[in-house]
Amino acid sequence: MNCYRGAGLNRLHAGLLLAAVIALCVFAGFGARAASVQPLEIVTKSGVQVFSVEMATTEEEKTTGLMYRKELPDGRGMLFDFSPEQQVSMWMKNTFISLDMIFIRADGRILRIAENTEPQSTRIISSGGPAKGVLEVIAGTAKKYGIEPGDRVAHPLFNSR
Repeated sequence: MNCYRGAGLNRLHAGLLLAAVIALCVFAGFGARAASVQPLEIVTKSGVQVFSVEMATTEEEKTTGLMYRKELPDGRGMLFDFSPEQQVSMWMKNTFISLDMIFIRADGRILRIAENTEPQSTRIISSGGPAKGVLEVIAGTAKKYGIEPGDRVAHPLFNSR
């Protein structure tokens, strides 16, 4: 009888271990389908600022964006691809952290910056003209690094001239 109980416990442990491995594989696979991370540079009057950005290219990625995140480290962000260049409207619904939204034209020039956006607001934030991309970074980034409209963004999404 003791041998049987031991085998049962071993089967139980093996089953739990298998379940944990499957869960890990599912979550790892889910993460692999998340937005890719790429470098992006912004050339400002004070120098070049480099960011690691997650790409939001699918409708689902663009709709979700940075919603539900509790933090966004300095130097990280999300770049939304709105090709072709068009009028873009954003909001902060279900976004728990304040952001700077940097609207970028097809030529890579910054069109407009919406600084220190209000978390969880449904107020529409407009690009104010045609934009091909929107870079979302933690609030205060534009001021901290001296990023201004007219500065150039270097990334394969934009046509560099």
